[in-house]
Amino acid sequence: MLGFGRALRRAGVRTDSMRIALAAEAATLVGVESRLDLAAAMEAVMISREEDRLVFRELFDAWFRDPELANKLLAQMLPSAEGKAEPSRRRPRVREALAPPREGARAAQNEREVDFDAAMTASDRVRIHHADFNALGATEYRLVERLARDIALPIPTLPARRLRVTGDAGAHSRMHWPGVLHEAARTGGEILRLPRWARRKEPLPLLVLVDVSGSMERYARLLLAFLHASTRHSGRRDVFAFGTHLTDLTPAFRLADTDSMLGAASEAIDDFAGGTRLGESLVELHRRHARRLTGRRTLVLVISDGLDTGEPDVLDNELQWLKRHSRRVLWLNPLLRYEGYAPLARGAAILHRHADAMLAVHNLSALEQLAASLAALMRSGR
Repeated sequence: MLGFGRALRRAGVRTDSMRIALAAEAATLVGVESRLDLAAAMEAVMISREEDRLVFRELFDAWFRDPELANKLLAQMLPSAEGKAEPSRRRPRVREALAPPREGARAAQNEREVDFDAAMTASDRVRIHHADFNALGATEYRLVERLARDIALPIPTLPARRLRVTGDAGAHSRMHWPGVLHEAARTGGEILRLPRWARRKEPLPLLVLVDVSGSMERYARLLLAFLHASTRHSGRRDVFAFGTHLTDLTPAFRLADTDSMLGAASEAIDDFAGGTRLGESLVELHRRHARRLTGRRTLVLVISDGLDTGEPDVLDNELQWLKRHSRRVLWLNPLLRYEGYAPLARGAAILHRHADAMLAVHNLSALEQLAASLAALMRSGR
C-alpha cells in the first residue's frame, strides 16, 4: 500500500500519508475478497481530481496484478508486470511511475523526490517558478508540466442574453412576479423574499492558436497541457495548432484526461517542429472555420514567438479580419523572458501592431499572473 502511494505520487497524483492511511483503513473495511470493491474504496479516498481517476485505475491494475511481486513493489523495484493495458498503450504518467530507476541514477532520483516533494525548500520553489521552460532539464520539465496543470485561468465573463431568477435586489433587475406569488403561497401570504430577474454570467468563447514550430517546441506541449487543465470548465473553446498549416485540436481538447489529449494532439499534428506560416494558417481559419468566432465576443489567444516566414501582406490582412471578428486578440509571447525585448522581426512587428496586448508565458510565475492580466485587459478599453 505504501509503495502504491509512492507510485501515485510519481505519476503526479496528489497523495500524502493521510490518504495512504485512509486507503489502508478502507481496505480493512471492504476486505480483499473483491478486487472491484477494493479498487473502488481506495479510489474514493485517494483521488480528488477527475483527471487523475483514469491514471489511478490503470496504475492499480498494473500494481496489484501479481501477488508475487509484493516484496519488489515495496522496494520500489517494480519489473515489467503485465497489466490489462499494454506498456506501449499506458499513459505517460503511468509508464513513468512504473519504470524502474536506473542503477546510476537511483540516488539522484531519491534526492529529486525529496527536493520536489511537499518538503521543497523556499529557494527550490522560487527557482522552479521563475525558471524558463526552455532551460529546464527532463525531470524538471515533467515537474513543471504537472504544476502548470494546477494553475487556474478563469476566463472573463460577460452578461448573457438569457435571464435567471435571483434573490439579489439589483438596481436594474425586474421583479419576478410568478416567483413572488409562489414564495408567498409557501409562507401563508407573507412576502419574505422578492425574487428578481438577472442576466446570466457566462465565460467568453475562447479561440486558441498555438505555434508548434521548431522554436516553440519546448513551450507548445507544456502550454497545451496548461490550457487543457485550466480552461476545462470555461465553456466553449476552439484550439488550433499552426506551423506550416492549420491543425484542428478541438476534438483532442474534448478528452477529459490531459495525457490523452497530448497523445491525440501529437497524432494530429504532422508539421511539428517545422516552419511558421501564421498568415496562411489564418487564411485557412477564415475559409473553413470562420463560424468558430462567435460574433465579437470571442477571446483570441495567439501563442507564438512571432518568427513568421510567410508573406507579410497575407498576415496583415488576416490579422485585420481576425481583430474585426473578435473581442480581444492577445499575443502570448515566450520571448518576453528577455529583458528589453522588442518585436523587430517582420512577422512579430505585424502581430504586435494588431494585438491588443502582449503577455509573457515563459515560466510558472508568468502563467500565474496571466489570469489577473486577462481580467485587467477586459476591464480596460485598451
